[in-house]
Amino acid sequence: MLDAKIQQAAPHWKVVSEFLYYPHSEEEYEKAVHLLDDLIDIVGEDENHPLASLMEILGLLIEKYEDEHVQEMA
Repeated sequence: MLDAKIQQAAPHWKVVSEFLYYPHSEEEYEKAVHLLDDLIDIVGEDENHPLASLMEILGLLIEKYEDEHVQEMA
């Protein structure tokens, strides 16, 4: 069953991967942050919005990047 779902998703991944990815550079990080800002403007606090889970996942990816690459100010 999972294989069938992956096969269904595969043709769409090229488009999805343009905005759902782990940033590997400062440029990709900045792009992801701008996208998250746009999603926050669109979704707001509506947990039932169709893009709410995308906003959450992108936020987690950004947070992980920041934990690994962004120095905290002392």
